[in-house]
Amino acid sequence: MRKSIATVSLSGTLPQKLDAVAAAGFDAIELFEADFINFNGSAAELKSRADDLGLGIDLYQPFRDFEGMPEPLFRRGLDRAEAKFDLMQTLGTPLMLVCSNTSPQSLNDPALAAAQLRELAERGARRGLRIGYEALAWGRWVNLYRQAWDIVQRGDHPALGLILDSFHTLSLRDDPAGIRAIPGDRIFFVQMADAPLMAMDVLQWARHHRNFPGQGQFDLDHFFEQVLRAGYTGNLSLEIFNDVFRATPNRRTALDAMRSLLYLESQVRGRLQRAGDADIVDRVPLADPPAAAPFDGFAFIEFAVDPAAGRALGELLEHFGFHRHGQHRSKEVALYRQGDIRLVLNAQPGSDAQARFAQQGTSVCTIGLSTRDPRQAAERGQALLSARCDSPRGAQELELPAIVSPGGIVMQFVPTGQDIEADFVAAGGAAADGGAGLRAIDHIALGLANDQLDTWTLFSRAVLDLSWGESLELADPFGLIRSRGVANAGGSVRFVLNTSVGDHTRTARQVSASGRSGGGVHHIAFGCDDIFATMARLRARGARFVPISANYYDDLIARLALDETLVRRMQALDLLYDASGDGRYFHAYSETIDDRFFFEIVQRDLYEAYGALNAPARLAAQAQDPSPATPAPSR
Repeated sequence: MRKSIATVSLSGTLPQKLDAVAAAGFDAIELFEADFINFNGSAAELKSRADDLGLGIDLYQPFRDFEGMPEPLFRRGLDRAEAKFDLMQTLGTPLMLVCSNTSPQSLNDPALAAAQLRELAERGARRGLRIGYEALAWGRWVNLYRQAWDIVQRGDHPALGLILDSFHTLSLRDDPAGIRAIPGDRIFFVQMADAPLMAMDVLQWARHHRNFPGQGQFDLDHFFEQVLRAGYTGNLSLEIFNDVFRATPNRRTALDAMRSLLYLESQVRGRLQRAGDADIVDRVPLADPPAAAPFDGFAFIEFAVDPAAGRALGELLEHFGFHRHGQHRSKEVALYRQGDIRLVLNAQPGSDAQARFAQQGTSVCTIGLSTRDPRQAAERGQALLSARCDSPRGAQELELPAIVSPGGIVMQFVPTGQDIEADFVAAGGAAADGGAGLRAIDHIALGLANDQLDTWTLFSRAVLDLSWGESLELADPFGLIRSRGVANAGGSVRFVLNTSVGDHTRTARQVSASGRSGGGVHHIAFGCDDIFATMARLRARGARFVPISANYYDDLIARLALDETLVRRMQALDLLYDASGDGRYFHAYSETIDDRFFFEIVQRDLYEAYGALNAPARLAAQAQDPSPATPAPSR
C-alpha cells in the first residue's frame, strides 16, 4: 500500500519534515495546512522539493466548517475552497480532506450538508480533484463514520468519498465492523492513529495524546482489517497529534512511524491468512517480516567499563555472590556467573561498546536473549527497521546475530542452550561458597528519556513480540515516574520501561547520568528461590541495601493483616512485599552504583507484576539514604 504521513506528526520546519519522511521510506505526505501557511516558499517550490525527494503530496488538510452552513457562509466557503483548489493544482495534490463541521452556526441538516458537499465535489472535479469527507469525533452534528457515509451517499458524486480515521472511530468506542460494507472505491483515504485509553475530553485527547500503531491501546488490527475487507487499496497514512512527538528529533519519529505501519500491516496480514482470506492478501501487498522468534530468557547482560570501573564492578559483583568465571579468548572482556546469570564486563579498547558507552561510566551496552532461532530474530528486527550490529569475531568464537535497540543498547540473540562460556577461558574452579542463591535474571528496568517511552513500547511490541501491561504513575519525592512493564508470554523475558515526568526524579537523574539522550538500564532484578536465605548471605558478603522505613512495616501489618513475625523478618532484611491473587512478591534494592543503576533481589511466587505499589517506599528510601553508593571493603 502507498504509505504516507501527515506533516503535523513531526517536529521541525516543513523542509526538515520532508527530509525525515523521505529518509524513512514513505511514499507521500498529507500536507497540514498550517505547515504550508508558515512555509517560507511557494507551492511550486514545495512541489519541486517533494519531487526531488520522491514524495507525493497526496492530501491537503484540513478544510474546516464547510458543510451544513447557511447560504451566505456556504458561498464564502466555496470561495475559500476555490483558492485551495488553485494551491492543490500547483502542488499536484489530488485530494482535499473536509472534516465534519464544528461551527455553532452550522445546521443539523444532512440533506443540506450532502447538497453542499456535492457542489464542492463538482467544482473540484472540474479541476481533476476529489473531496474526502471525514467525521470528527467532536463534530457538532456528524461524529461517526456511518453519519459521514450517509451524507456521502446522499451527495452521490464520483468525486465525493469518505475518509476514515481510526482515532475518531475508536475514541468514541464506535464499532468499525460496518466499514467492511462500504464499497472500497468510495473510501478515498485512511488515516491510522493509536492512543492510550484515557478518561478525558475527546478533543484534548486527540490534540495531545495520539501515537503510532503499536504504541497505544486501540484495536487497530480489527479496524484496518475491516478497511481491507471493504476492498480499499489506497493510502495507509498516519495523522498524529502528540506533544512529545512535536519535540522529538523528526528522523527518529519518522522511523517509528514507518515501523508502526509495517508492524500493523504484518499483524493484519496474519489475521487474514489465519481466516483463510488469501485473496485479500494477494490483492493488497502487505508487509511480511519474518515471524517473531520466541525467547526463552536472558542469556547475559554486558557492561561497558574502563579498566578501573571494571575492577570496581567486579568486586561489587563478588559481594553479590558472583564468581569471575573467565576471560574472553581474544578481548579484554571478563565473565561473571551465578546460577543461570551471566554478566559480562567489556573493557576492550576501541570496541564499539567502549566508544558508545564506557566514556559515560559503567553502563549496560548489550543484552543477550536466548532464542531457538537467533537469525530469524535478527532478520525480523531488520525488516522492522532496526539496525543490524556486527561485532568483531575471532576464530572459533560464537556468531551471535544482533540488532540495535532504541537508545543504542545492542540486542544479541543467543541459541537456546548455547552457553556463551564457550568464548571464555575459564579462570578455574567455581565460587568457593556456591554464591548467594541468585538464580536468574528476573527483569531489566530501563530509565528512558520522555521521548523514548513510545519508541521503546513500539520496539518491544513489534520487534521483540512482547506484550505490555498496565501503565502506572509512581510517586518519586521529586515528581512522577511513568512505568510500563513488557514481557513475553512465559514471563522469561521482562522489561520495565520508566520515564520521568519532571527533571528532578531519581529516574531523570539516572537518565542524565547515562550521558545518552535515550537513557539506559536503570536496574537489574535477580530472582531467587528463598529471599530470606539469599539476603542473609548477601549481607554477610558485604552487599549493601537501601534501608526501608519502619513505618512501612507497621503499615503492612495494618493493611494486609500479615503475620507480624514474618513482617519483622522482612524488616530485618529491608524486604518489601506485594501480593496479587494467590501470588506473592518479596524484593529488596541495593544501593545505587555510580548514581546510574542498582540491583533488585526478588522472589516471585505466582506473581506477574513488578511490585509497583512499593515504588514510593523504595524511591523515598533511596532519597533519604545517606550511605555511600560504593561496595564494602573486601572480606
